[in-house]
Amino acid sequence: MSYQVLARKWRPRNFSTLVGQEHVVRALTHALTEQRLHHAYLFTGTRGVGKTTLARILAKSLNCETGITATPCGRCSSCLEIDAGRFVDLLEVDAATNTRVDEMRQLLENAVYAPTRGRFKVYVIDEVHMLSTSAFNAMLKTLEEPPEHVKFILATTDPQKIPVTVLSRCLQFNLKQMPLTAITAHLAHILDAEAVPHEPAALALVARSAGGSMRDALSLLDQAIAHGAGRVEEGQVRSMLGAVDQDHLYTILQALQAGDAAALLQVAADLAVRSLSFGTALQDLAALLTRVQIVQCVPGALDDDAPDKALLLEVAAGLSAEFIQLAYQIVIIGRQELSTAPDEYAGFVMTLLRLHAFRPTTVAEIVRSAVQPRPPVSAAAAAVALPRAAASGSGSLAVSRSTGAESAFASPVAPSPLALAATMTSVHWPELLAALPLSGLARELALNCELRQLDEGLCILCLPQSQAHLQMKPSPDRLQQALCDHLGRAVTVRIELGSPEGDTPAVAAGRERQARQARAVDAIEQDIFVRDAIDLLGASVVASTIKPIV
Repeated sequence: MSYQVLARKWRPRNFSTLVGQEHVVRALTHALTEQRLHHAYLFTGTRGVGKTTLARILAKSLNCETGITATPCGRCSSCLEIDAGRFVDLLEVDAATNTRVDEMRQLLENAVYAPTRGRFKVYVIDEVHMLSTSAFNAMLKTLEEPPEHVKFILATTDPQKIPVTVLSRCLQFNLKQMPLTAITAHLAHILDAEAVPHEPAALALVARSAGGSMRDALSLLDQAIAHGAGRVEEGQVRSMLGAVDQDHLYTILQALQAGDAAALLQVAADLAVRSLSFGTALQDLAALLTRVQIVQCVPGALDDDAPDKALLLEVAAGLSAEFIQLAYQIVIIGRQELSTAPDEYAGFVMTLLRLHAFRPTTVAEIVRSAVQPRPPVSAAAAAVALPRAAASGSGSLAVSRSTGAESAFASPVAPSPLALAATMTSVHWPELLAALPLSGLARELALNCELRQLDEGLCILCLPQSQAHLQMKPSPDRLQQALCDHLGRAVTVRIELGSPEGDTPAVAAGRERQARQARAVDAIEQDIFVRDAIDLLGASVVASTIKPIV
C-alpha cells in the first residue's frame, strides 16, 4: 500500500476534530442544528487553515443520509464518497484554472438540475478571487437566488479582490491562523497515534516554522520524520530548518549584559560557519526579547514547564525593561536593513554592535567614571569642606564607600579615613540627575523634585503639590533603583509634598528655555534686514515662529 502524507491522512472528517477554528465551528453547528441554512458561504483565511476542509465537512452535514446534522455519521455512502472525493453532487471548482465567463456560465447552467444522489448540490469554488470580472457578474443572479437544492461555498486567501456585490450575498467566515499551542498539541497527538518518538522542543520548532498553517506544519512534520529516520528530535529539526539554537540567542543577551563585544562577534562567526540565516536569527532574537519583556512586566505569565525558564529569569533580572524595548527596536530595524547591507553577515554584525553601543551602563563603569576623573583633595581641604557641606541648607552629603566593583579601578593601597572623607562633597541635584539612566515618568518625577537630604541610606525629595500625580508607580521605585545603582549602596527614597525652597531642575530648565527664546526673538528684531522690512513694508515679526538654535 502506498504511503499517504500526514496532511491528507489526518484531514479532519467532522467539526469535532477541526483544530483552531472554534468560532466558525460554533456558528455552523448552531445553523445546522436549528436548520437556519444560508445558500452561500464564504471562507477566508491564509493557506492551510482549513477552508476546503470546512467546506467538505459542511457538504457532509448537508448530505448525510441520517439527515441535516452538525454531526455527520461518516459511515453512510454519502459521507464516505465525500471523504473519498467522488461524491457526484459535490462539485469542487478551482477558480484559478476556470477564470473565464464561459466556464462559469456552463457551471451555473447545470445548477438548475436536481442533485443525483444527495439532498443538496454543493458547489465549492476554491480561490474564488481568481475569477474574472465577467465571471463574477455572470454568477451574481444565481448566487443571490439559487435553486432550493443548491448551496455555494466559496473559499479565498484574498477577500479584498472579491467584488462587494459578491460579498454581500454570502455569509462570511474569517478563519484564523493556528496558534502555536494548538499546532504543537495536534502534532503531538498525531505522533502519539503514529507511534513516532518525538521531543516537545522539536514540535515547537515545527509549529513556529509553519507560520500558523496546519497543513504546512504537517508537511514539515513529514519531512522531519524522514530527516530523523523515524524520530522527531530537536537537533535534527534545527538542522533541517536551519533554525538558530536558543543558546546563541542567550549568549548574545548575556554578552550585552557583560559588555563583551568579542562574544557578540563570536556568535556571528558561529552562525556564519553553520550557514544559518541571519534574518531568522534576528527574528528569533526579537521573539526572545518579547518573552523577556513579558516576564519583566508579568512574571506570572512564564510557563513553569518552559525548558529555558532559569535562563529567561536570569536575563530578565539582568537587563532593564527600557533596554529590552530599545533592543527590540534595534533588532527589528536591523532585520529590515539586511537587504541594504553590504552582505547579511555585515548587517547582522552591525546590529549586534549597535546593541552593544546602546547597552545599559553597569555599576562598575559608573564607579570607574566617577573615581578616575576625580581630582585629589588634600586632608585640610576635606576637613574644611565637611563642616561647610553639613551646615549648608541647599546641599547635602554623598558618602562614597569602597566596594568590590570600585576596588577594580582604584589604587591597590587601602584608602585612609581622610581619603574617604575627601570623597564627601556637596551634591548638585541636576548634575546627579544627568548621570542617572532615567526616562519617561520617572525622569519627570526627578526633574520636578528638590533634593532636601542625601545621606548614607536615605534620600529625601520635595515635590510640589501641583505635581503630586508624578508619584504613580513604578516611577518612585525606578528612581530609587537608579540612585542605588549609581551610588553603589542601598538608598531609600522618600518623597514629601511641599513647597521647594529653590528652583527644581524642571523650573530652572523652563526658565532657561524662556531666556533662550527671548534672546532669539531679540536677535531677530534687532537684525538690520528685519528692521528695514518692518519700517519700509509694514511687516511684523511673529514671535511664536522663532526657535532658538543654541
